[in-house]
Amino acid sequence: MAFPPYMVLQPVGASSSLAQMLALGLFGLWALSSILGLHDPVAFRHPGRAAVLALLLASCLSYAHLFAGLSGASTTAGRAAADRWMLLIFAAAGIAFVTTDCVKTVKDAMVVVRWVIAGGAVCSTAALIQFTTHTNPVEWISGLMVGFVDNGGSNAFQARGALMRVAGTTLHPIELGVVSAMLLPVAIWRALYDKQGRKPVHWALVGLFVLANALTVSRSGLLAIVVALAVTVPFLPRLARKWATVVVPLGAAGLFIAVPGLISTLVNAATAGSTDASITYRTEDYPLALRLVADRPWLGAGPRTWIPTNALDIFDNEYLLTAVTMGVVGLGGLIAYLLVPALAALTAARNAEGAELKLLAASAAAAGLVATVASGTFDSMSFPVFALIYPFFVGLSGASWLMVKSQKEHGLAVPLGISPDRQPGG
Repeated sequence: MAFPPYMVLQPVGASSSLAQMLALGLFGLWALSSILGLHDPVAFRHPGRAAVLALLLASCLSYAHLFAGLSGASTTAGRAAADRWMLLIFAAAGIAFVTTDCVKTVKDAMVVVRWVIAGGAVCSTAALIQFTTHTNPVEWISGLMVGFVDNGGSNAFQARGALMRVAGTTLHPIELGVVSAMLLPVAIWRALYDKQGRKPVHWALVGLFVLANALTVSRSGLLAIVVALAVTVPFLPRLARKWATVVVPLGAAGLFIAVPGLISTLVNAATAGSTDASITYRTEDYPLALRLVADRPWLGAGPRTWIPTNALDIFDNEYLLTAVTMGVVGLGGLIAYLLVPALAALTAARNAEGAELKLLAASAAAAGLVATVASGTFDSMSFPVFALIYPFFVGLSGASWLMVKSQKEHGLAVPLGISPDRQPGG
């Protein structure tokens, strides 16, 4: 989140953003260590990993179908797009698998979460500077990335009503709105339980993510933050829940006062209905998508091979896009990938012993449900920051699931910072 995803190594191509190369390296290390017997992945089985494997399998089937010439859509551009999709999915798998396998305690989770929130803070601070000064500080970061070139696709500024919506280091304001909402629950968890640093700073970062979400002036972002809070608040400690009933409405009011025109712009955007072109473009996609799915129902035309020449034919809905390009099999894999980790984390939160682990699992569940809902409002997996931050929450879901499972097997709570395999009688 700290480095713009559109900066890539020119000799390598569009899949060589810094984040994706590191994630692919993670997958390679995980796979190699498993093959050589240095790591036992069987010990870390959880529902989220099965969901990742389901999407991987569906992607491989659709990819093979394309390259075998059975889809009828095998063009040079289509095959290149399919290659990029496969690299992205393996990168996502690397993040998800390594997160689960390395985060064995709540203390481990806190260490990793600090870094994730730090990246989110860089992204959100860039958005704040963009909004207040109408300059783009991301260009300063890009200038320091020697050897990387701008691959295009950045949309840092967009006018909406009386405001200029911003994207931070992401590709689009919608992406920033959704990602900031995904980070909000885990930022609250960190603010409540992190014993390092200063509490005011931790809570300021929570406010920064809320502010960044608002500055995107995005319906998707607004919906995402509602889902995030609806899942997280019930799992807060009793005193924190009482504070939430006061802070949430006061914070919303203060935000609208601090940013003139925000409330009217958001209300107009949320109530525009059929008069808003961005909404009608989405609803008009359905007949085209149904027709294309009917042509190739099972494995689609090939992963990410839908490259329309008319911008109006872009599917602003991840479920529609996946159904068209990967068929019913791919759509099933995507739904499992988005929904199963969230439900597993929610189950872990309900069964966890200890408020800290309970809220950690709920935070992963909240991020997963935000991703599930928001993917119906934009083509989420086409946006690299979303595509590579979501697997972290899949991994966090698995880590929470395994910690709760260990609690149940041993009949006691796992002490903070102690690996489950070191429990008495373990």
